[in-house]
Amino acid sequence: MSVELPVLSAKDFASDQEIRWCPRCGDYSILAQMKKVLPTLGIPREKFVFVSGIGCSSRFPYYMNTYGFHGIHGRAPAIATGLKVSRPDLQVWVITGDGDALSIGGNHLLHAIRRNVGIKIILFNNQIYGLTKGQYSPTSPLGKRTKSTPLGSVDNPLSPISVAIGSEATFVARSVDVDIKHLTETLERAAHHQGTAFVEVYQDCNVFNSGAFYYASKKGEKEENVVYLEHGKPLIFGKNRDKGIRVNEGNRPEVVELGSGINEDDLLFHDELATEPSLAFMLARMRSPEFPEPLGVFRAVERPVYDREVNAQIVQAQESSGEGDLTKLFHSGDTWTVE
Repeated sequence: MSVELPVLSAKDFASDQEIRWCPRCGDYSILAQMKKVLPTLGIPREKFVFVSGIGCSSRFPYYMNTYGFHGIHGRAPAIATGLKVSRPDLQVWVITGDGDALSIGGNHLLHAIRRNVGIKIILFNNQIYGLTKGQYSPTSPLGKRTKSTPLGSVDNPLSPISVAIGSEATFVARSVDVDIKHLTETLERAAHHQGTAFVEVYQDCNVFNSGAFYYASKKGEKEENVVYLEHGKPLIFGKNRDKGIRVNEGNRPEVVELGSGINEDDLLFHDELATEPSLAFMLARMRSPEFPEPLGVFRAVERPVYDREVNAQIVQAQESSGEGDLTKLFHSGDTWTVE
């Protein structure tokens, strides 16, 4: 007997909690697009879980009318891994920030990704510590002046996309908080991916790092600074779509102008399905102002999913050895008594 699921809307996923982010914070947009996407998935509301760590973004579970877990700093991927392995029927989302995920949480992040746990990781990147009032973060650019780097940061910044691809992520994407259509499509694709889906969202902290991503979000500027990745299509950008990216004889990307002997067939064509991650990694290293920064899906491949493999082993062990007896296990093998 099939049970007809109720039709859900974005309002059904809104909690009764007052949203406490600063006015005009980019987090509002990410929250709104998430509420739009979830009702389209055909999954009961009680099957969603949002797990977060510490930071402005980590308030996210309070604002979703789903199950949620507000964890400790950097540990959201570890909590989410345990939850997904024990309850593979749930759709588990990790909400984190550049400070939470890439500083104290870096170890947990890369191991969740390389295991290919069936979770969705959304990293809000605003290149600053917002909750603790404006210190530099692992993604802050060189020379960034903050309360903790008054003479400018001398730390080389991490690239979240490069970290994910280097950890053999099976789904890697980037979007921008105010690009509503693109962000919605990106979240939807992440939701349907089998395995770890990693999405970096450029998010404006208008109090402590305002305008950091205007080059990738403002009309009149983003056209020259962003290239949208579309599978099977050439990398074209520019206000007049008259520029592109090709790979030169040194196997390096370069910006070229279309015309004068250069046409679309000469450009680099995006292949998100490539099992070899070198193309995705090359795209991840393209940064403004030398190159337009890629937005979209860098990589979407398949390989065994960790939680499925673990649960398959459990079934196999139960079939060959039975359910097991915990008391018997405690008293088996080498035992000793401490006087």
